[in-house]
Amino acid sequence: MIDAHAPDSPALLLDQARMQRNIARLADHARKLGVTLRPHLKTAKSVDVARQLTGGAPGPITVSTLAEAEVFCADGYNDILYAVGIAPQKLKRVQTLRQKGCDLVVILDNAAQAQAVAEAAVPAMIEIDSDGHRGGLRPEDPALVEIGRILHTAECLRGVMTHAGESYTVRGREAHADFAEQERKAAVSAAENLRAADLPCPVVSVGSTPTAHAARDLTGVTELRAGVYMFFDLVMAGIDVCTQDDIAMSVLTTVIGNQPAKGWTMIDAGWMALSRDRGTAAQDVDQGYGLVCDEEGRVLTDYIVVSANQEHGIIALRESADQSPLDLPVGTRLRILPNHACATAAQHDRYHLVPQDGGPLEVWPRFNGW
Repeated sequence: MIDAHAPDSPALLLDQARMQRNIARLADHARKLGVTLRPHLKTAKSVDVARQLTGGAPGPITVSTLAEAEVFCADGYNDILYAVGIAPQKLKRVQTLRQKGCDLVVILDNAAQAQAVAEAAVPAMIEIDSDGHRGGLRPEDPALVEIGRILHTAECLRGVMTHAGESYTVRGREAHADFAEQERKAAVSAAENLRAADLPCPVVSVGSTPTAHAARDLTGVTELRAGVYMFFDLVMAGIDVCTQDDIAMSVLTTVIGNQPAKGWTMIDAGWMALSRDRGTAAQDVDQGYGLVCDEEGRVLTDYIVVSANQEHGIIALRESADQSPLDLPVGTRLRILPNHACATAAQHDRYHLVPQDGGPLEVWPRFNGW
Protein backbone atom coordinates (compact mmCIF):
# COMPACT_ATOMS: atom_id res chain seq x y z
CA MET A 1 0.00 0.00 0.00
CA ILE A 2 1.26 3.49 -0.79
CA ASP A 3 2.00 5.56 2.30
CA ALA A 4 -1.07 7.22 3.78
CA HIS A 5 0.69 10.55 3.39
CA ALA A 6 1.21 10.07 -0.35
CA PRO A 7 1.21 13.28 -2.38
CA ASP A 8 -1.79 14.67 -4.17
CA SER A 9 -2.22 13.13 -7.57
CA PRO A 10 -0.99 13.19 -10.21
CA ALA A 11 2.48 12.36 -8.93
CA LEU A 12 5.46 10.47 -10.31
CA LEU A 13 6.21 7.27 -8.37
CA LEU A 14 9.46 5.32 -8.47
CA ASP A 15 9.54 1.75 -7.18
CA GLN A 16 12.90 1.32 -5.46
CA ALA A 17 12.98 -2.49 -5.55
CA ARG A 18 12.30 -2.66 -9.29
CA MET A 19 14.79 0.11 -10.02
CA GLN A 20 17.56 -1.59 -8.05
CA ARG A 21 16.87 -4.88 -9.81
CA ASN A 22 17.06 -3.20 -13.21
CA ILE A 23 20.30 -1.43 -12.33
CA ALA A 24 21.94 -4.63 -11.10
CA ARG A 25 20.86 -6.55 -14.20
CA LEU A 26 22.71 -4.34 -16.69
CA ALA A 27 25.70 -3.72 -14.41
CA ASP A 28 26.21 -7.47 -14.16
CA HIS A 29 25.87 -7.90 -17.93
CA ALA A 30 28.47 -5.18 -18.60
CA ARG A 31 30.90 -6.83 -16.17
CA LYS A 32 30.50 -10.16 -17.93
CA LEU A 33 31.16 -8.50 -21.30
CA GLY A 34 34.28 -6.79 -19.93
CA VAL A 35 33.27 -3.20 -20.71
CA THR A 36 32.73 -0.03 -18.72
CA LEU A 37 29.09 0.91 -18.23
CA ARG A 38 28.42 4.58 -18.87
CA PRO A 39 24.77 5.15 -17.86
CA HIS A 40 22.80 7.74 -19.78
CA LEU A 41 20.98 10.11 -17.40
CA LYS A 42 18.72 11.80 -19.97
CA THR A 43 15.69 9.98 -18.54
CA ALA A 44 16.52 10.25 -14.85
CA LYS A 45 17.73 13.86 -14.62
CA SER A 46 18.21 13.30 -10.90
CA VAL A 47 21.27 13.31 -8.68
CA ASP A 48 19.64 10.73 -6.41
CA VAL A 49 19.05 8.32 -9.30
CA ALA A 50 22.56 8.95 -10.61
CA ARG A 51 24.02 7.85 -7.28
CA GLN A 52 22.09 4.58 -7.52
CA LEU A 53 23.47 3.97 -11.00
CA THR A 54 27.08 4.63 -10.09
CA GLY A 55 27.23 2.81 -6.77
CA GLY A 56 26.92 5.81 -4.50
CA ALA A 57 30.00 7.63 -5.81
CA PRO A 58 30.50 9.59 -9.04
CA GLY A 59 31.41 7.51 -12.09
CA PRO A 60 31.33 7.82 -15.87
CA ILE A 61 27.98 9.04 -17.19
CA THR A 62 26.31 10.14 -20.41
CA VAL A 63 24.05 13.20 -20.75
CA SER A 64 21.90 14.68 -23.48
CA THR A 65 21.82 18.31 -22.34
CA LEU A 66 24.39 20.71 -20.96
CA ALA A 67 21.99 21.42 -18.09
CA GLU A 68 22.44 17.78 -17.09
CA ALA A 69 26.21 18.11 -17.36
CA GLU A 70 26.15 21.23 -15.16
CA VAL A 71 24.00 19.66 -12.45
CA PHE A 72 25.96 16.41 -12.32
CA CYS A 73 29.30 18.21 -12.45
CA ALA A 74 28.23 20.22 -9.40
CA ASP A 75 27.59 16.91 -7.63
CA GLY A 76 31.11 15.63 -8.34
CA TYR A 77 30.63 13.80 -11.64
CA ASN A 78 33.67 14.70 -13.71
CA ASP A 79 33.67 12.06 -16.47
CA ILE A 80 30.81 13.01 -18.79
CA LEU A 81 29.95 12.32 -22.44
CA TYR A 82 27.55 14.85 -23.97
CA ALA A 83 25.93 12.58 -26.53
CA VAL A 84 24.18 15.08 -28.79
CA GLY A 85 25.99 16.59 -31.76
CA ILE A 86 27.64 19.77 -30.56
CA ALA A 87 26.40 23.18 -31.69
CA PRO A 88 29.41 25.55 -31.88
CA GLN A 89 27.54 28.18 -29.83
CA LYS A 90 27.48 25.80 -26.86
CA LEU A 91 31.23 25.34 -26.67
CA LYS A 92 31.69 28.20 -24.19
CA ARG A 93 29.52 26.31 -21.68
CA VAL A 94 31.53 23.18 -22.36
CA GLN A 95 34.77 25.08 -21.75
CA THR A 96 33.41 26.50 -18.49
CA LEU A 97 32.66 23.01 -17.20
CA ARG A 98 36.06 21.74 -18.28
CA GLN A 99 37.72 24.62 -16.45
CA LYS A 100 35.98 23.37 -13.31
CA GLY A 101 37.75 20.02 -13.68
CA CYS A 102 35.01 18.15 -15.51
CA ASP A 103 36.27 15.98 -18.36
CA LEU A 104 33.30 16.76 -20.58
CA VAL A 105 33.56 15.20 -24.06
CA VAL A 106 31.32 16.15 -27.00
CA ILE A 107 30.32 14.28 -30.16
CA LEU A 108 30.27 15.36 -33.80
CA ASP A 109 30.01 14.03 -37.35
CA ASN A 110 31.17 16.79 -39.69
CA ALA A 111 34.20 18.94 -40.42
CA ALA A 112 32.53 22.22 -39.44
CA GLN A 113 31.88 20.91 -35.94
CA ALA A 114 35.37 19.43 -35.77
CA GLN A 115 36.99 22.74 -36.68
CA ALA A 116 35.00 24.62 -34.03
CA VAL A 117 35.81 21.98 -31.43
CA ALA A 118 39.51 22.01 -32.33
CA GLU A 119 39.65 25.80 -32.01
CA ALA A 120 37.99 25.54 -28.60
CA ALA A 121 40.39 22.76 -27.54
CA VAL A 122 37.50 20.53 -26.42
CA PRO A 123 37.83 16.72 -26.67
CA ALA A 124 35.40 14.97 -28.99
CA MET A 125 34.27 11.60 -30.23
CA ILE A 126 33.19 10.99 -33.80
CA GLU A 127 29.64 9.71 -34.15
CA ILE A 128 29.29 6.60 -36.30
CA ASP A 129 26.15 5.62 -38.20
CA SER A 130 25.58 1.94 -37.47
CA ASP A 131 22.00 1.62 -38.72
CA GLY A 132 20.83 4.71 -40.60
CA HIS A 133 18.85 5.85 -37.57
CA ARG A 134 19.94 9.45 -37.27
CA GLY A 135 23.31 11.22 -37.56
CA GLY A 136 26.84 9.92 -37.85
CA LEU A 137 29.30 8.75 -40.48
CA ARG A 138 29.52 5.32 -42.01
CA PRO A 139 32.77 3.60 -40.93
CA GLU A 140 34.10 3.60 -44.49
CA ASP A 141 33.31 7.27 -45.17
CA PRO A 142 36.55 9.14 -46.11
CA ALA A 143 35.29 12.06 -44.02
CA LEU A 144 35.95 9.95 -40.91
CA VAL A 145 39.72 10.22 -41.33
CA GLU A 146 39.48 13.86 -42.43
CA ILE A 147 37.59 14.76 -39.25
CA GLY A 148 39.92 12.60 -37.19
CA ARG A 149 42.91 14.55 -38.47
CA ILE A 150 41.31 17.91 -37.65
CA LEU A 151 40.70 16.74 -34.10
CA HIS A 152 44.03 14.99 -33.65
CA THR A 153 45.99 18.03 -34.76
CA ALA A 154 44.46 19.86 -31.79
CA GLU A 155 44.88 16.77 -29.55
CA CYS A 156 41.09 16.51 -29.24
CA LEU A 157 40.35 13.07 -30.69
CA ARG A 158 38.97 10.71 -28.02
CA GLY A 159 37.44 7.97 -30.14
CA VAL A 160 34.20 6.90 -31.77
CA MET A 161 30.66 6.28 -30.55
CA THR A 162 27.44 4.94 -32.02
CA HIS A 163 23.81 4.39 -31.04
CA ALA A 164 21.67 1.67 -32.64
CA GLY A 165 18.39 3.54 -32.42
CA GLU A 166 16.75 1.28 -34.99
CA SER A 167 16.90 -1.54 -32.43
CA TYR A 168 13.70 -0.04 -31.01
CA THR A 169 11.85 -1.10 -34.17
CA VAL A 170 12.34 -4.86 -33.73
CA ARG A 171 11.15 -7.28 -31.09
CA GLY A 172 12.91 -10.02 -29.15
CA ARG A 173 16.35 -10.80 -27.83
CA GLU A 174 17.63 -12.43 -31.02
CA ALA A 175 16.73 -9.40 -33.13
CA HIS A 176 18.31 -7.06 -30.59
CA ALA A 177 21.44 -9.21 -30.44
CA ASP A 178 21.75 -8.87 -34.23
CA PHE A 179 21.55 -5.08 -33.88
CA ALA A 180 24.11 -5.20 -31.07
CA GLU A 181 26.57 -7.02 -33.32
CA GLN A 182 25.87 -4.59 -36.17
CA GLU A 183 26.51 -1.73 -33.76
CA ARG A 184 29.74 -3.31 -32.49
CA LYS A 185 31.08 -4.00 -35.99
CA ALA A 186 30.42 -0.44 -37.16
CA ALA A 187 32.15 1.16 -34.18
CA VAL A 188 35.11 -1.22 -34.21
CA SER A 189 35.53 -0.86 -37.98
CA ALA A 190 35.56 2.93 -37.66
CA ALA A 191 38.17 2.70 -34.89
CA GLU A 192 40.32 0.43 -37.03
CA ASN A 193 40.08 2.83 -39.98
CA LEU A 194 41.25 5.71 -37.80
CA ARG A 195 44.15 3.67 -36.43
CA ALA A 196 45.13 2.59 -39.94
CA ALA A 197 45.52 6.29 -40.72
CA ASP A 198 47.86 6.65 -37.71
CA LEU A 199 45.19 8.35 -35.63
CA PRO A 200 44.44 7.39 -32.01
CA CYS A 201 41.11 5.89 -31.03
CA PRO A 202 41.27 5.01 -27.33
CA VAL A 203 37.50 4.92 -26.74
CA VAL A 204 34.99 2.80 -28.68
CA SER A 205 31.53 3.44 -27.25
CA VAL A 206 28.27 1.69 -28.18
CA GLY A 207 24.83 1.35 -26.76
CA SER A 208 21.08 1.56 -26.78
CA THR A 209 18.87 -0.01 -24.12
CA PRO A 210 17.82 -2.96 -26.35
CA THR A 211 21.32 -3.72 -27.65
CA ALA A 212 23.00 -3.21 -24.28
CA HIS A 213 20.90 -5.99 -22.78
CA ALA A 214 21.15 -8.35 -25.76
CA ALA A 215 24.84 -7.99 -26.69
CA ARG A 216 26.73 -11.30 -26.59
CA ASP A 217 30.20 -10.12 -27.57
CA LEU A 218 31.73 -6.65 -27.35
CA THR A 219 35.24 -7.42 -28.55
CA GLY A 220 36.95 -4.16 -29.52
CA VAL A 221 34.47 -2.04 -27.55
CA THR A 222 35.54 -0.15 -24.42
CA GLU A 223 32.24 1.14 -23.03
CA LEU A 224 28.52 0.48 -23.10
CA ARG A 225 25.75 3.07 -22.80
CA ALA A 226 22.03 2.77 -22.01
CA GLY A 227 19.45 5.24 -20.75
CA VAL A 228 15.97 4.08 -19.80
CA TYR A 229 17.01 0.75 -18.29
CA MET A 230 16.79 1.82 -14.65
CA PHE A 231 13.08 2.57 -15.09
CA PHE A 232 11.96 0.76 -18.27
CA ASP A 233 8.53 1.48 -19.79
CA LEU A 234 5.80 0.01 -21.97
CA VAL A 235 7.78 0.60 -25.18
CA MET A 236 10.63 -1.51 -23.83
CA ALA A 237 8.18 -4.16 -22.58
CA GLY A 238 6.50 -4.15 -25.99
CA ILE A 239 9.72 -5.19 -27.72
CA ASP A 240 10.64 -7.72 -25.02
CA VAL A 241 13.61 -5.92 -23.49
CA CYS A 242 11.82 -6.19 -20.14
CA THR A 243 8.52 -7.35 -18.69
CA GLN A 244 5.74 -5.14 -17.38
CA ASP A 245 6.77 -6.23 -13.90
CA ASP A 246 10.18 -4.58 -14.44
CA ILE A 247 8.71 -1.11 -14.99
CA ALA A 248 9.76 0.96 -12.00
CA MET A 249 8.05 4.24 -12.89
CA SER A 250 4.34 5.00 -12.70
CA VAL A 251 2.03 7.97 -12.31
CA LEU A 252 -0.22 8.06 -9.27
CA THR A 253 -3.74 9.18 -10.19
CA THR A 254 -7.20 9.33 -8.62
CA VAL A 255 -10.63 8.40 -9.94
CA ILE A 256 -12.72 11.58 -10.22
CA GLY A 257 -15.81 10.28 -11.99
CA ASN A 258 -17.46 7.61 -14.12
CA GLN A 259 -19.43 7.49 -17.35
CA PRO A 260 -21.08 4.04 -17.11
CA ALA A 261 -22.95 4.28 -20.42
CA LYS A 262 -19.64 4.83 -22.20
CA GLY A 263 -17.59 2.42 -20.09
CA TRP A 264 -15.33 5.26 -18.99
CA THR A 265 -13.53 5.95 -15.72
CA MET A 266 -12.31 9.53 -15.36
CA ILE A 267 -8.97 10.25 -13.66
CA ASP A 268 -7.05 13.39 -12.73
CA ALA A 269 -3.99 12.54 -14.84
CA GLY A 270 -4.06 13.89 -18.38
CA TRP A 271 -1.29 14.41 -20.87
CA MET A 272 0.34 17.01 -18.64
CA ALA A 273 1.08 14.17 -16.20
CA LEU A 274 1.40 11.22 -18.58
CA SER A 275 2.77 13.01 -21.68
CA ARG A 276 1.38 12.79 -25.20
CA ASP A 277 3.78 9.99 -26.12
CA ARG A 278 2.03 7.16 -27.96
CA GLY A 279 5.11 5.05 -28.51
CA THR A 280 3.25 1.74 -28.29
CA ALA A 281 0.77 2.66 -31.02
CA ALA A 282 2.98 1.08 -33.70
CA GLN A 283 3.70 -2.04 -31.61
CA ASP A 284 1.82 -5.33 -31.47
CA VAL A 285 -0.15 -4.10 -28.44
CA ASP A 286 -1.28 -0.48 -28.27
CA GLN A 287 -1.26 0.68 -24.64
CA GLY A 288 -3.04 3.97 -25.30
CA TYR A 289 -1.63 6.66 -23.02
CA GLY A 290 -0.63 4.11 -20.39
CA LEU A 291 -1.53 0.83 -18.74
CA VAL A 292 -3.65 0.91 -15.58
CA CYS A 293 -2.55 -0.67 -12.28
CA ASP A 294 -4.11 -0.71 -8.85
CA GLU A 295 -2.68 1.42 -6.05
CA GLU A 296 -0.06 -1.21 -5.22
CA GLY A 297 1.15 -1.49 -8.81
CA ARG A 298 -0.63 -4.66 -9.92
CA VAL A 299 -1.63 -4.49 -13.59
CA LEU A 300 -5.37 -4.37 -14.27
CA THR A 301 -5.25 -6.40 -17.46
CA ASP A 302 -6.71 -4.74 -20.56
CA TYR A 303 -7.55 -1.41 -18.91
CA ILE A 304 -5.72 1.48 -20.53
CA VAL A 305 -5.89 5.26 -20.67
CA VAL A 306 -7.66 5.58 -24.02
CA SER A 307 -7.77 9.35 -24.14
CA ALA A 308 -5.99 12.22 -22.46
CA ASN A 309 -6.81 15.91 -22.24
CA GLN A 310 -4.61 18.38 -20.44
CA GLU A 311 -5.65 17.38 -16.91
CA HIS A 312 -8.18 14.60 -17.54
CA GLY A 313 -7.58 11.00 -18.49
CA ILE A 314 -10.17 8.46 -19.59
CA ILE A 315 -9.73 4.81 -18.68
CA ALA A 316 -11.57 2.14 -20.66
CA LEU A 317 -11.17 -1.43 -21.81
CA ARG A 318 -9.05 -1.96 -24.89
CA GLU A 319 -11.25 -2.82 -27.86
CA SER A 320 -10.22 -6.48 -28.00
CA ALA A 321 -11.07 -7.17 -24.34
CA ASP A 322 -14.11 -9.17 -23.26
CA GLN A 323 -14.87 -8.12 -19.70
CA SER A 324 -16.78 -5.48 -17.77
CA PRO A 325 -15.69 -1.84 -17.53
CA LEU A 326 -14.13 -0.67 -14.28
CA ASP A 327 -16.53 0.24 -11.51
CA LEU A 328 -14.42 2.13 -8.99
CA PRO A 329 -15.56 4.66 -6.39
CA VAL A 330 -14.53 8.28 -6.73
CA GLY A 331 -11.33 8.74 -4.71
CA THR A 332 -9.81 5.37 -5.68
CA ARG A 333 -6.09 5.71 -6.34
CA LEU A 334 -4.50 3.98 -9.31
CA ARG A 335 -1.12 3.91 -11.02
CA ILE A 336 -0.47 4.34 -14.74
CA LEU A 337 2.56 2.70 -16.36
CA PRO A 338 4.09 5.02 -18.98
CA ASN A 339 4.62 4.42 -22.65
CA HIS A 340 7.91 6.33 -22.65
CA ALA A 341 9.59 6.94 -19.31
CA CYS A 342 11.64 9.87 -20.65
CA ALA A 343 8.57 11.78 -21.80
CA THR A 344 6.52 11.05 -18.70
CA ALA A 345 9.31 11.92 -16.28
CA ALA A 346 9.83 15.22 -18.13
CA GLN A 347 6.36 16.31 -16.99
CA HIS A 348 7.40 16.23 -13.31
CA ASP A 349 9.89 17.97 -11.02
CA ARG A 350 10.29 15.16 -8.46
CA TYR A 351 10.10 11.44 -7.92
CA HIS A 352 8.18 10.00 -5.00
CA LEU A 353 10.27 6.96 -4.11
CA VAL A 354 8.34 3.94 -2.91
CA PRO A 355 10.99 2.30 -0.66
CA GLN A 356 11.60 -1.40 -0.93
CA ASP A 357 11.40 -1.75 2.86
CA GLY A 358 7.83 -0.45 2.93
CA GLY A 359 8.74 2.79 4.71
CA PRO A 360 7.31 6.24 3.98
CA LEU A 361 7.69 7.74 0.53
CA GLU A 362 10.80 9.85 -0.08
CA VAL A 363 11.07 12.82 -2.42
CA TRP A 364 13.90 12.84 -4.97
CA PRO A 365 14.15 16.10 -6.96
CA ARG A 366 14.54 16.00 -10.72
CA PHE A 367 15.16 18.78 -13.22
CA ASN A 368 14.48 19.70 -16.82
CA GLY A 369 15.87 22.24 -19.25
CA TRP A 370 18.79 22.48 -21.63
